Amino acid sequence: MKNIAILGASDNPDRYAYLAQVKLQEHGYSVYPVSKSGKDILGVRGYARLSQISEKLDTVTLYLNPIHLVDVLGDILEKKPRRVIFNPGTESETHIEKLEQAGIVVEQACTLVLLSTNQFELV
Repeated sequence: MKNIAILGASDNPDRYAYLAQVKLQEHGYSVYPVSKSGKDILGVRGYARLSQISEKLDTVTLYLNPIHLVDVLGDILEKKPRRVIFNPGTESETHIEKLEQAGIVVEQACTLVLLSTNQFELV
């Protein structure tokens, strides 16, 4: 399964979330951008909440300030992706612990680096 949600997606080409979407699409992943606005990004339907995505998710990659994780943790737990990636600057020990307790694999890594070094696939 190659369904990836980008939580904190952005249509600004200078943002890492935007660059991650470009690279994920180049690698053939189905990408689901999730942002407050819910707007489409790079021709892909956007969502305002993770819970609006009907497909099962393999990975949720985070591009949110940890302060905002409180607002979305319930959606992540309910969606139960196989993995959540905490990109640099998004780390939160409290949220990592809750996700791991729910049986979700957690990685503290950079999605862009994982993609560029062929380490993105979850085994």
